[in-house]
Amino acid sequence: MALPPAFLDELRARTPLPGLIGRKTRLVRNGRQWKGCCPFHNEKTPSFYVYDDHFHCFGCGAHGDAISFVMQTEGAAFPEAVERLASEAGLEVPKATPQAAERERRAKDLYGVCAAAEAAFRRRLALPEGREALAYLRRRGLREATIAQFGLGWSGEGRGALAADLKGEGITPEQLVAAGLMKPRDPDRPEGGVVDMFFNRVIFPIRDRRGRTISFGGRILGDGQPKYVNGPETELFSKRRSLYGLDLAREGAFRGGTVVVVEGYMDVIALHQAGFAGAVAPLGTALTAEQLEALWSVSPEPVLCFDGDAAGAKAAARSAELALPLLAPDRSLRLASIEGGEDPDTLVAKGGPAAFQAVLDAAKPLSVALFDLLAGPNPPATPEQRAGFRNRLEEAARTIPDKALAAEYKRSLLDRFFAAGRSQRPAFKPRAPWAPAKGKWGRPGELASIAGLQRPPIDPAAIRQERARNLLAILLRHPAILPEVEEALGVLDLPQGEAIALRAALLGWLPVADVLDSQGLMDHLRQAGLESAAAWAVRTAGLCKAADPEAQPKDALDGWWHFFALLRGEAELVEDLAEAQRVLVETNDPVAQQRYIRLLEARNALRGGDGDQPVDETARMGSIG
Repeated sequence: MALPPAFLDELRARTPLPGLIGRKTRLVRNGRQWKGCCPFHNEKTPSFYVYDDHFHCFGCGAHGDAISFVMQTEGAAFPEAVERLASEAGLEVPKATPQAAERERRAKDLYGVCAAAEAAFRRRLALPEGREALAYLRRRGLREATIAQFGLGWSGEGRGALAADLKGEGITPEQLVAAGLMKPRDPDRPEGGVVDMFFNRVIFPIRDRRGRTISFGGRILGDGQPKYVNGPETELFSKRRSLYGLDLAREGAFRGGTVVVVEGYMDVIALHQAGFAGAVAPLGTALTAEQLEALWSVSPEPVLCFDGDAAGAKAAARSAELALPLLAPDRSLRLASIEGGEDPDTLVAKGGPAAFQAVLDAAKPLSVALFDLLAGPNPPATPEQRAGFRNRLEEAARTIPDKALAAEYKRSLLDRFFAAGRSQRPAFKPRAPWAPAKGKWGRPGELASIAGLQRPPIDPAAIRQERARNLLAILLRHPAILPEVEEALGVLDLPQGEAIALRAALLGWLPVADVLDSQGLMDHLRQAGLESAAAWAVRTAGLCKAADPEAQPKDALDGWWHFFALLRGEAELVEDLAEAQRVLVETNDPVAQQRYIRLLEARNALRGGDGDQPVDETARMGSIG
């Protein structure tokens, strides 16, 4: 029998494609996707791309998802491929029973029922009876295109309206009950029958990750309660697995947008309209493990946005506790908060996109936010309180399953713990300085004022931002070096914002550019709406000489690898170097040799080693094989 669509969707969501395909061919990050040589045909220039839910080879045309990849690479039949992937994902394959076959048939029918209901709700919004609902949406600042994009509608005021609308399409009340659009009346009432789930409400279609309508939410007009109602659990719809707006957020994330989790329907819609195409929301419940998995299938580091009050802090703490056992080196979270009693909808309405962008820019990595959440509003002061707090920090780190990541969290949390302890100690107060005679040492008291001066604190994030800016500015002024550094650029962990957007644009421009010149690249960035990002990168203040348009190509390349080493870090460079050495030994290829030389120079420069060492060491490497 065919397997239920919901099971197959979950299996695909739980199977990270880069990890699966990376067993067969070496992949490197290329913007938001991964790139490598195609495992289905021999090629030297990579043309095989892996996205969050599918792969595609631009050389041979191979295309598919996780299931089809296992079938094509291992000659497995569909059931065998599903069994293997389900075993790895910890899922149980549904058994072939008559009941399961009947559920599958009903599910296929229910997609059609939901689609027909959405069309009926949208028609009613445009009728005179939907005038008040349409006026409400417009008062909330929604444009016609946004209303159409999200399929917003009106339920109607009369009971039985939806069943009457869909009767002509052969849809029965029983099917509407199965789709969560109607429900049985109170059994104590004598008239029996069924009644509409949504009555006198603005309708919000809820879609799955593939864009199929699976349920609905409704907001009442006026002061009635409950204000919002979601459809019940059905064969298509599970609240704990669904996120409102996920289908649109997938596309937004692919185009470089930040995936951000907010609270409600209107928050999501307002943010999308304001240009934040990665916004999603849970459906009236706290975030679940299944929803986190869905988020990570779209973005390695989504942002969770909470209110800045006590309730928001409590929700953030619950989410952090939920996320820790699910973390991995390639997936984490950032946490943001909105102060002043605003929500994303009202914040954007008052301050425009810039106001919410400031919230995203201030989002804290989970490791930083976790410390604040565990410390609470009153940081521990006594030895007993500090000992208990330290135990909580260590316990939180231990819940992370990846041992290396857990160790990094523990180190980061304890570093901050000890730094906070030092800052709580009484400051050193020097004795009043001797006041020498006026003249050589200045006036009495001047020495005391100088001794009181403090050095400004070092800002690692700002330093990293400047390094990334210099690295990208070199490429904007000298794009001819892009082919040599393409792979290295793709693996860098760059700061969010302009740096990420520029890298994606650079890597997207390289395959289609006829001539690798700076003017052509800047024209491309202007057309892509990245003119301000490019201006940020090449502004004169703090820019290195290698980014000067008149710099020699060798100087530009040397400067680029210098900043690459600073951004990549020694531990990652050592891993890169080991991999480059392995490839060089296997292929003895000049390109591989050049990459090994550059990585070795970068590592030695970071360590302060001899700049001539790489050539000698590489010469020995080139003789292998």
